[in-house]
Amino acid sequence: MFVVCKRRMANEKINNLRNGYSAYAETEELIRLMKRRINSNNLDIYEDQTDIGCWFIPRS
Repeated sequence: MFVVCKRRMANEKINNLRNGYSAYAETEELIRLMKRRINSNNLDIYEDQTDIGCWFIPRS
């Protein structure tokens, strides 16, 4: 069984956003971490919240 580190996963997704790729988060914890990192890095991101997760899409 693999243990997934949510903080590391959030960091990898933020790096993808910085490189112009969109990212998807399924869990509330990961969504919260992503939003916190997006705000602290002043990234211009569009958030598309759905019933099963959240898409983060760079606006540039």
